[in-house]
Order: sequence, then C-alpha cells, then structure tokens
Amino acid sequence: MSPQSSPRTVRGGLVLLDATSNAVRRVISLQYNPDTVTRTFQIRGAGGDAGARAEALRLTGPPQQSITLDAEFDATDQLEFPEAHPTVVEVGLRAQLAVLETMVYPSADALRGSAALAAAGALEIAPTPAPLTLFVWSKDHITPVRITEFSITEESFDARLNPTRAKVHLGMRVSTVNDVGTASGAGSLAMTHHQRLEQLAARQAPAGIDTLGIGALP
Repeated sequence: MSPQSSPRTVRGGLVLLDATSNAVRRVISLQYNPDTVTRTFQIRGAGGDAGARAEALRLTGPPQQSITLDAEFDATDQLEFPEAHPTVVEVGLRAQLAVLETMVYPSADALRGSAALAAAGALEIAPTPAPLTLFVWSKDHITPVRITEFSITEESFDARLNPTRAKVHLGMRVSTVNDVGTASGAGSLAMTHHQRLEQLAARQAPAGIDTLGIGALP
C-alpha cells in the first residue's frame, strides 16, 4: 500500500467539558498512541457470597471499569524545526505536560476565591467543580472518566533542564449511571457508551454451541 493510500491513524486523547454547560474547554491529543490500553472490570452483582440465592444472578448496574495507559512524548521532531515550535525550544515538553497536570489541579482563581470566602467568615465552602473528562479512543469508544492515577517520568533534558522526552502514566475510572445518574451530562454520555457497546456486540455473528465441541447442554 502506498503512503498516499495508507489510512490516517487518529489519535487518542482526552476532552475536558464544562461541568455545567458541557461546552468543550480543552482537547488533549496524545502525541503518540500508546501500544497498550488496559481495561479492568469489577462486576456489580446483587447477591455476593452472603446474598440470597434468588439474587445470585442479578446485576445491580454497569461494572466499575478502570483504564490504564502509558503515553510517550518526545520533542525531537519539533526541535528540528525551531521556527515552527518556539514554545518547545523555550520550555521543552513542559507546556504539554502542564496541560495534563492541570487536569488534577483546581484552578488558581478557584483557590483564591475559596481563600477569600474563608477569610470573610463563610461557614461552608463548596469544593471546586472539576471539568467533565472524556477519554476518547476512537469514535466508538468515548467514555466519561475520572483521573485516579497520574505520574510523569522525564527521561531527557535540554541545556536548560527542560524535559525533551517523557512518559506519562494515566489511570482512569469510567463513570457509569450508578455514579452520576441518568439526568446529568455525564450520565447521558455514559448511557450513549453503554448503548454503543450493545450495538457493536449485535454486529458480531453468534457462535453455535457445536463450536465448543458439544451437541447439546446437559
């Protein structure tokens, strides 16, 4: 296949939405798609070991799903064209990494506002609302998530000690209707993902019982 006819690989990443209006606040595209994305499921069952027998086969909601990945960032290509990438020349990967870091920080303005309320004698100060975060891994896999793990390993530095190569580990918990309900923006996105899963599963041709080497169930 010639380079001209090769399919364009889309990038995975994160989208930050305003928690109230669902307006897009920022799109974070991973520079290189990770080789591995691990998804772990904990089933929500009604019965459990101590549950009634009648409840043993019931599900109380979607499973609790965790997603982990390791993404790489490298400034080498950008540094080959310094005129086109002045920020990378000045601070290396710090700006790209700062975008990821600020996902887990409340804004400085919000912190100053909370401090001002406390100084004025406010008895109750509501926690700062975080943006609604979506993990986008193709058009068929868009899920609302909460960042639960985050680490950065900086591996190479320029003369000013700015990182020029780094690895980022992300751990995310997928939000379901059990967590956010069905009426919220996050709940609507969770239901859309759930329905998309069912649609994809319906496209897979069913297997016959004979493929398991048995003619009938006992």
